[in-house]
Amino acid sequence: MKLSNQTAIVTGASRGIGKAIALTLAREGCNIAGVARSAASADSVAGEIRALGVKFSGYGVDIASSSAVNECVEQVQKEFGGIDLLVNNAGITRDTLLLRMSDADWATVLQTNLTGAFNWTRAVTRPMMKARKGKIINVGSVIGLHGNAGQANYAAAKAGLVGFSKSVAKELAARNITCNVICPGFIQTDMTATLAEELKQKLLEQIPLKRLGAADDVAALTLFLSGSGADYITGQVFTVDGGLFI
Repeated sequence: MKLSNQTAIVTGASRGIGKAIALTLAREGCNIAGVARSAASADSVAGEIRALGVKFSGYGVDIASSSAVNECVEQVQKEFGGIDLLVNNAGITRDTLLLRMSDADWATVLQTNLTGAFNWTRAVTRPMMKARKGKIINVGSVIGLHGNAGQANYAAAKAGLVGFSKSVAKELAARNITCNVICPGFIQTDMTATLAEELKQKLLEQIPLKRLGAADDVAALTLFLSGSGADYITGQVFTVDGGLFI
């Protein structure tokens, strides 16, 4: 298996893209520290992952809290013996037009989608530097690259994630630690399930592959970037959008 005896922290692991990533990594022998908003949510995938023959522990963490994240990273190191991979996938939306966007709408999205990734990345940096290896994969969005009406907060957070990741890649490269970004397009998840059918049809007309993406499409690229075949790739941004923004 490609990732035997390695350990990955995956945030937002209880559903959607995060769950697909956790399962895909586990199939390749990777032990999973799954993070969600509550321990119960994190543990909801425990059975499926452990059935693949790897170790799993679930953690309920407020990722906007640096102290909570630091404590969790310490626990993961004690339980698993080290951290090889970090996948910052957790994210939320609070969509509304700019004129109607409240301070809370703005702050909550930035705290979760950008500050959360900062908290986790900073927390794993020391153990990864000590081990002189590691891979950090941040899940962004095509909205962060191209913008979207009604998503100024989300676009700002995901655009910030790109600049953040490139800076991290430059800082940590000397210690054999890579950092890359995956920017999904419209993927079939709980978030897109609420879209009106008329809007979905309009989206499909704009996507050259004429379908929404699957969470497994994102997970497959995550697996590649987690493996040794991506050892010489860092600071890059990859879109998984069916050709939406060619």
